[in-house]
Amino acid sequence: MEMRCWRTNPLRQLETLGQSIWLDYIRRDLIVGGGLRRLIEEDGLRGMTSNPSIFEKAIVDSHDYDEAIRGMAVKGKIAREIYEAISRRDVQSAADEFRPLYNRTDGKDGYVSLEVNPHLAHDTNGTLQEARRLWGALDRPNVFIKVPATVEGLPAIRQLIGEGINVNVTLLFGLPRYRQVAEAYIAGIEARSSRGQAVKHVASVASFFVSRLDALVDPMLEPILSQGGRKADFAKEVRGQVAVASAKMAYQIYREIFDSDRFRILAAQGARVQRLLWASTGTKNPDYSDVKHMEALIGPDTVNTAPVETLDAYRDHGDPQARLENEVAEAAQVLKRLPELGISLDKVTQQLEDEGVTKFNQPFDKLMEALAQRSPQQPAR
Repeated sequence: MEMRCWRTNPLRQLETLGQSIWLDYIRRDLIVGGGLRRLIEEDGLRGMTSNPSIFEKAIVDSHDYDEAIRGMAVKGKIAREIYEAISRRDVQSAADEFRPLYNRTDGKDGYVSLEVNPHLAHDTNGTLQEARRLWGALDRPNVFIKVPATVEGLPAIRQLIGEGINVNVTLLFGLPRYRQVAEAYIAGIEARSSRGQAVKHVASVASFFVSRLDALVDPMLEPILSQGGRKADFAKEVRGQVAVASAKMAYQIYREIFDSDRFRILAAQGARVQRLLWASTGTKNPDYSDVKHMEALIGPDTVNTAPVETLDAYRDHGDPQARLENEVAEAAQVLKRLPELGISLDKVTQQLEDEGVTKFNQPFDKLMEALAQRSPQQPAR
């Protein structure tokens, strides 16, 4: 990663526009080799996210963890225990690198996220138990436990926030579900407040997934485009625009909810807003700009977590301007008129949620298999 002078670095300029840039990547060599510290100091990196797919690539595609895996395997640790020890150590080490930033920003930034077992996506009680256990094991104030925004995840989010556990709500695709996520957060804060417990240092972000929406909708538009006529003209207008339009409308919902009298009461007690975090911001279609989703979604009190490639691209040729509240009426029209093309946004986002759970389960299972293969046969217990 070639660094630029901070005065001319587009990534640093995002701070002045109210957006925090986080890295959607974790690997031990980045932390111990000083790369993470350089990103914090030179790029103004303000946080880090992980998921089962990221850990699977880090562990399987490198030799960074071989010695640790062998050591634990010799001691009879099973694959799940090895994974948890590795991921816990990496998240703790990264959180320690970010701790000065966390302290300096009074807990606004400097967070690292670790996800609950993805197989618990539809298990409320299982999610609660695992989130509590991970939170206790990590033992850092500047970590998030990632909980999916499934129907079953919503009560877990509310309960965990009420217990003072920081939550990164992940796999969030739809606008109605986003309202439910924000409601779960506020209800959790209200529960703490009603018990006389402090709310100031409870943090949460709502990770709204972006590029996957266009990746699913664009192919649905192709048959319409090939037919010609008025529908084809509209399909051409919305191609590649649905994800950004949806994110822009999510931000309008965010402003409505967190500018409300209901939340102002909590804010007066020190409660923090649940910031929107733009996830899946790497461009998946080579026809589009490689910084498409970063450029369009810059605005106050937001976070963008970007993969390494997107971070590098933005450092090289990003053009930071506050665009998140530009052309909001046009964005609303794009979503309103989708049914004219036979596309139900609610069905699309539910499909993305279902696929998202599967896409996290598969690398998690692959990682468990790889770790089991590296471990000696376990004696019967």
